[in-house]
Amino acid sequence: MKRKIVIAVTGASGAIYAKLLLDTLQKLDTQIAEIGVVMSDNARQVWQLELGNEAYNSYPFTFYDKNDFMAPFASGSAKYDTMVIVPCSMGTLGRIASGISNDLTTRAADVILKERRKLILVARDMPFSLIHIRNMQTITEAGGIICPAVPSFYSKPQTIEDVAFTVVNRIVDLIGLDNDTYRWGGK
Repeated sequence: MKRKIVIAVTGASGAIYAKLLLDTLQKLDTQIAEIGVVMSDNARQVWQLELGNEAYNSYPFTFYDKNDFMAPFASGSAKYDTMVIVPCSMGTLGRIASGISNDLTTRAADVILKERRKLILVARDMPFSLIHIRNMQTITEAGGIICPAVPSFYSKPQTIEDVAFTVVNRIVDLIGLDNDTYRWGGK
């Protein structure tokens, strides 16, 4: 089954995770039916600040305005099966946990949860307050997956990109795509 995926990018630090995920999804295109992307204004600013470019403009995916409630994934009938918010700010996470659908990102997350599909939030802020933790609990209990952007080091990453890929590869696994990556205990 080819996946229909929504990628939302918020203004939390960690634009590298969004970039590397989009790069990886582009390479795995034979497993994907459709990708829709929505970015907040802050996400664009953070991308430019952290990565020094506007490469988000060069991806072959369909980009939607942050307030475009006519985007297909604003409705469950479009049958998008997975949504990843990467990086996910605590503000976005809190609005989702509270059921506030005030933009396309939070509306799409609400749709994914109500349709019992896969919502993956790549939380980037830290440390967590008790409010953050309770919001994460609420989303988890509603069926969402909290995937903090916490890299692993057992693959012995050598570059910043290698470190970030340890998170991105876990996201790709959670989406359910086949991906050739380091596996614990593998050859």
